[in-house]
Amino acid sequence: MPLTTYRPLHDLPPVAGITTLEDAMRIGFSIDECVARLKRHHWAFRRLHQIFIQRLTAEPVYELKMAFSLHAHYCAEHAEAWRERVGEMREPPLGLDVVPHPALEVFFDEILAAPDTGALLAGIYEHALPALRTALQAHIDRTNRLVDHPSFRLCRFALIEVDEMIAFGRQAVPPMLTQARRADLTSWFVLLRDLLTLAGSLDGANESSDTTPPRLHSASPPAYDKRPRRDERFPDPYNMGVHAEAFLYDEQFPAEVKTLMMYYKRLREIDVPEMMASIIAETTNQPWAYTVDMTRQLWDEARHAMMGEIGFIRAGVDWRRFVRVNFTWSLALNTQLGPLERHAVLYFIEQGLMPKSGKRFEWETGVASGDPFAAMVQDYDWADEVLHARIGRDWYVKAIGDPRQAIEYGDQCWSRVLIDWASYRRAGLTQHENWWPALYREWCRVQKREPEPAVLAFATSYEQVRADLKEISASG
Repeated sequence: MPLTTYRPLHDLPPVAGITTLEDAMRIGFSIDECVARLKRHHWAFRRLHQIFIQRLTAEPVYELKMAFSLHAHYCAEHAEAWRERVGEMREPPLGLDVVPHPALEVFFDEILAAPDTGALLAGIYEHALPALRTALQAHIDRTNRLVDHPSFRLCRFALIEVDEMIAFGRQAVPPMLTQARRADLTSWFVLLRDLLTLAGSLDGANESSDTTPPRLHSASPPAYDKRPRRDERFPDPYNMGVHAEAFLYDEQFPAEVKTLMMYYKRLREIDVPEMMASIIAETTNQPWAYTVDMTRQLWDEARHAMMGEIGFIRAGVDWRRFVRVNFTWSLALNTQLGPLERHAVLYFIEQGLMPKSGKRFEWETGVASGDPFAAMVQDYDWADEVLHARIGRDWYVKAIGDPRQAIEYGDQCWSRVLIDWASYRRAGLTQHENWWPALYREWCRVQKREPEPAVLAFATSYEQVRADLKEISASG
């Protein structure tokens, strides 16, 4: 039947609106051609996830640490989607752990081994993600949208977040990479482009080469750096001079003021992504679904930190001047415990947040404060922690085998962690400054109110912090 004489009833959109009749008749990828490309899409997202995770903890710049958390989450989810799609396409075994091409492996190894932050950002956002975008767009353009609609749809959704990541890079790379440094990296950028050429482009659409791919920075693979680092806005990361929990649970203090301490607690959660990244990076014996769940939790914790940041901004207080956010928890866990032990401590602490004295209490405090933003933040923070408890049960508790033993093991691991506040002071790393009075005075100035003497006088001994935190965690 000639196409010119074929019309849907009432001229309704044909082919469910996904394409035209002409396009639906076009010959697109075969199953084998499609799967070959899907595997490369998967590989790119998986390797990008690895890069974000392995570079997150030691990256000092807060905004980059937060972006790496989000972008790792995106990549984990998209890699999972491609894994599921390949599994639908007559492909047993899936072979998703097989390197698609040696040059592609070196390409991502080189970016992982980038010698500094500027080079890393350029590698990710100016080379890897644009190449992935080109591959996804080519799949959309060349596949038959009717017969391969599930793949078309995944590509379309993936492009939304790939474009978002590239847009972030357009703003993030210039301030982190001077023109002089960019010139120094010219030969490395040429290498990255050459590696993609050797691989037949990221999706393998072009002719590839059997030439042994050269290495530069990845010739000696860098050791994974799991020591957290912070930028200059965190001038005293060893400071434990303010005990937030002691303030929050003291009934003499008004709920309105407690929102400041809850914003501090949220911002302080920057250390959870720093610690969780080390768990994910060093746990290699779990299915990809584990990585997806754990990276989702890591991103949630980064969101919580930014909730605290925005809370301070909304309250008119410059946290950079008045708050001292420590990294002693992530530092101690990353350097003193193995990955399963770190997960045990995380789960043990999370369980202590589930009773009424935990996340519900913080939400109720936010509501009682009369600040709708604080109430909203704590509402979502509480919901996230319920999800995180489920993630802990699905992966950590099942690995241990018994819920009670899982709690006991977490308690044992937490008890072994040495956070020696006194040694930090003796070494001159901190004076454990009580920064609360200055913060509270600034908030009162912004609010045009007189400080309350009892609130202003709040102080605790930093030696009490660890014992009190453990008691709160174990109360559930």
